[in-house]
Amino acid sequence: MRIKSPQKTIAIIPARYSSSRFPGKPLAEIDGKSMIQRVWENVTNTKVIDEVIVATDDQRIFDSVIKFGGKVVLTDPNHKTGTDRIVEALAGVSYDWVLNIQGDEPLISSSDLERLIKKTQKTNGTKVSTMVHKTYDEVLLKDPNVVKVTLNKKMQALYFSRSLIPFPNTINKKTIFSWRHLGVYLFKNDFLMKFYKWPQTLLEKIEKLEQLRILENGETILCVEAEYDSMSVDVPKDIELVEKILKMKKY
Repeated sequence: MRIKSPQKTIAIIPARYSSSRFPGKPLAEIDGKSMIQRVWENVTNTKVIDEVIVATDDQRIFDSVIKFGGKVVLTDPNHKTGTDRIVEALAGVSYDWVLNIQGDEPLISSSDLERLIKKTQKTNGTKVSTMVHKTYDEVLLKDPNVVKVTLNKKMQALYFSRSLIPFPNTINKKTIFSWRHLGVYLFKNDFLMKFYKWPQTLLEKIEKLEQLRILENGETILCVEAEYDSMSVDVPKDIELVEKILKMKKY
């Protein structure tokens, strides 16, 4: 049952076929279902989301989504970023909020997505938000594929990086942690369209992190702590770990 809200939210799941590290990633099978189907199911089960659309550049992904009953649109294969793909998918629709959830987040929890949306809509002045999870895992902290973020006292992002931030001058394995960024953004629709038109910025290009464009332009990003840990699938070996996690937890 959907929860009616005066603020309407659409979720767009960008899913690109080509990937240098994992071609065809959205169609990779995870315990009997494609990754894109697992993401779609978790998003669709989020009660405060009014509509869910997969935005893809590939006919194979398009056909797969149609087969499992999802809504999907074909977008320009030449888009440089996921945001470009999302903006194209939004043509002809009107919503107050736009949820951008990456198609390689098969463990994302619908309850965490609901928490993100509710918290963001209740926090005055918020134009964009994302999710974070605290980690003490040294392997994750040192992995450049895992994006870390530092926060201020208002749970707003100070900086995102592929490097370990903050750098620990005194190492204490029992207390050192970092906030790990999860691949989900919630935009106010009008701010998304503004952000989309901004040129890429220096730090964004250096780190290859699109969200830094927002900070470099003087805007804030609210970070909401996720109750459940998640992980993105970056390379084929990640599939085995995701399947192990699925067996241990109910998603």
